[in-house]
Amino acid sequence: MTTADAWSVPTATALLVLADGTVIEGQGLGATGEAVGEVCFNTAITGYQEILTDPSYAGQIVTFTFPHVGNVGTNDEDIETVNMASVSGVRGTVLKADVTDPSNYRAGRRFDEWLKARGIIGICGVDTRALTARIRERGVPNAVIAHAPDGAFDIEALKARAAAWPGLEGMDLARDVTTGQSRGWDETPWTWNKGYGRQEDSEFNVVAIDYGIKRNILRLLTEAGCKVTLVPAETPAEDILAHNPDGVFLSNGPGDPAATGDYAVPAIRALVERDIPVFGICLGHQMLALALGGQTVKMHQGHHGANHPVHDHTTGKVEITSMNHGFAVDRESLPDTVEETHVSLFDGSNCGIRLKGRPVFSVQYHPEASPGPRDSHYLFRRFTNLMRERKGQAAVPER
Repeated sequence: MTTADAWSVPTATALLVLADGTVIEGQGLGATGEAVGEVCFNTAITGYQEILTDPSYAGQIVTFTFPHVGNVGTNDEDIETVNMASVSGVRGTVLKADVTDPSNYRAGRRFDEWLKARGIIGICGVDTRALTARIRERGVPNAVIAHAPDGAFDIEALKARAAAWPGLEGMDLARDVTTGQSRGWDETPWTWNKGYGRQEDSEFNVVAIDYGIKRNILRLLTEAGCKVTLVPAETPAEDILAHNPDGVFLSNGPGDPAATGDYAVPAIRALVERDIPVFGICLGHQMLALALGGQTVKMHQGHHGANHPVHDHTTGKVEITSMNHGFAVDRESLPDTVEETHVSLFDGSNCGIRLKGRPVFSVQYHPEASPGPRDSHYLFRRFTNLMRERKGQAAVPER
């Protein structure tokens, strides 16, 4: 081997081209081709499969700050997408280390093979610490991620495409990921060596509006005693009320809440006026705030990860939460009828509200986790307690 051979650099088979013209080289994995999206970073150290199947990531390219991703492989159980017929939400993923063979008894497929099957483009060999620092300093950039095994790229065309993409502001992406028709849900949470169960009995009738809902939300609702009917994002209030629900759940989802709110907010307002218990998370939280008279804003870098501390003003407790959002509720815009209940201990942004005098509340984070800590599971019991109280029944302890 010559000195030149020893120090040769492999040809880049993948690029991440930012809208400002920055070109980041690496090795490609997963699907080939190119995709445009917003680059964010996720600080979770586990759950990469759940993260990449979360519909809330539609239109985004996920950079993992944890360097070793893919080392436990993938399986058919850890998927959060409900609408399997929809396009894959996430546009691509950025990794530090190359993917290794899986080392977990549940693994059914290598991570890179799984990415290819789902049409997700990946790039590894990237200095993800530097990319994360850039996002923190300058905000989330738009970019094109491209994978070509022969290393042939039209870099100028990629730069032009990245610069031309308008970004997530003003985009309604819930339509792309929502379920196509109303359906029932009876799957219950996963248990060790048994997998998922099926609901046998229920106490409450709940309609869940699917703006991009995750499976584990539905599982925790069934575990809490809810018979769940899942409905599409554009379902009008009168169709929801026709199910005679004890409560309504507003799900997470991708895109700009103000854009999705064009059709969602009127329905939410009509439900609130009927005094039906309403519980929203993430995009559902943001659109509830819009329905109650507040406003939302685009964040500098967003919150994505499974280690975000949140203070619950109603209990005085701090919980570690799972988050995934690039928009936030502007607390200064909230009317006096709305009380702030939760706040981020990272940046002080709003993380929860409730409507005074009515059984209506929401949080910005993901209490169902998957991945993430289970500190916030109590919120599902808070929801069922509101339905109990409406029926004249006694509440049960939240924890």
